[in-house]
This record gives sequence, structure tokens and C-alpha cells, in this order.
Amino acid sequence: MRCAVVDDDRAQTALVQKLLEGAGHHCDVFHQGRALISRLRQDTYDLLVLDWSMPGLSGLEVLKTVRHGPYAGTPVLMLTARADDADVVTGLEAGADDYIVKPLVPEVFLARVDAILRRAHKARGASSVVHGAFAFDRLSETVRFGETTAKLTAKEFALALAFFENLSRPLARAWLLETIWGTTADIESRTLDAHVSKIRAKLQLRAETGYRLLPVYSYGYRLERTGTEGGAHAPSHFQEFAPRVASG
Repeated sequence: MRCAVVDDDRAQTALVQKLLEGAGHHCDVFHQGRALISRLRQDTYDLLVLDWSMPGLSGLEVLKTVRHGPYAGTPVLMLTARADDADVVTGLEAGADDYIVKPLVPEVFLARVDAILRRAHKARGASSVVHGAFAFDRLSETVRFGETTAKLTAKEFALALAFFENLSRPLARAWLLETIWGTTADIESRTLDAHVSKIRAKLQLRAETGYRLLPVYSYGYRLERTGTEGGAHAPSHFQEFAPRVASG
């Protein structure tokens, strides 16, 4: 999984990075909240680990920004020295998936991370799953919609399902390549574009059929439902950081 940790304490971020990478995750480190928000224009993460008290944007402000933007579904773990019950409640009510008080206990931290990621991906183990009018069957790697049943290749199926599981969320090219083709995959970026084109055609992802699969400028792709607001419109305080969807 791709994780990001944000804390102005460099010793703390080094420890968290070591623990996450030791558990097999990729981990990027940031020392300011605004740096993470800017990075979200270029990358997609499966988990954010946020400190609360930081210069500039606080961890709580970062959390609120993420929760009201196109990355709202990203799991967030607060890791902070603020231990008052009122602070814990505030963090959870702001949208944190879990809250850990420093000092960090490695075993507890990793157990909480595993629990968050299990909850976030629990539906992905089912043999069949329905997203709107689209029914995905993992066993046959087919997608049924209306009177049509589309047969996809293994990569096309995994890629299409990733888009529907992250509806309205911009997905970075690097995240898609790593998630679908694996961390050691050595493939051309155009391979992703070719698969996206095939998915768009096979599943008829056009504005008039209710879904659009759009390129996001200098970032990746986003599947959005047409005729609904969903995650397509971020609030004004997030617009500075939101990646732009190409019109073509």
C-alpha cells in the first residue's frame, strides 16, 4: 500500500517510515501539511498518517481539507501528542479513521494500520460486487450492465474495478501502475492509457450512459458519474490544490 506520513518531528517520521516500509508498504514523508496537499496533485495514497500540531496547516486542517475534497475516501490515522478526550473526539468527528496518542508503540501502530486498511478494502475480497448499474464478477472477469455482458482481460478487470471503487477520486498514474501491474512492473506508461481506452469502449463509459472516465491533467484518471455532483466539485478552499480534469 502507498502511505504518507506528515509530521514536523523528523525523528518521528523516520520511525513511522521505517515501520511502514518494514511491513511492506511504500511510505512518503512530509514535514508540513501544505506539502502533502500539494503532493496529492501528483500521487494517490491508501493511507495518511497525520500529526496534529504542525507549523502552517495543522493536521486537523489537513484532515478537513482532505475530507472535503476529491480525496475524501482516503483513510486517515491521527498520530499526535494531543491526548485530551476532547481532542480525540474532535479528530474522529473531523473524519479520522483512528486516533493514536504519542509516544508511538510500534506493535499497536502497525495493528491499527492493518485494521484501517482491512476495513478500507474489505469489500474487495468478494467474488462479485455491484457499483450502480455495473455488476462485476471476479470469477469470470466479466462486467454486466443493462443487457450487455463485457468480457475483460485480467488487467482490464482489475483496472475497471479500481476506478469504480474510487468513484470521483482522482487516481495517480503511479498508483494505478503499482496497484494493477505490481511494484516491480517495468512497463511503458502508454500501456495504462491503452487499457483505459479499452475499458472506456467495452463498458461504454460515456457521458450519455451515466459515467465518464476522464484524464486528469499531469496526474492520472478519474471516473465520475454524470449528472451528479459527487466528488467532481471541491470546495473553494481546496481548489488551489485539486488536479485539473482534461476536457478532451
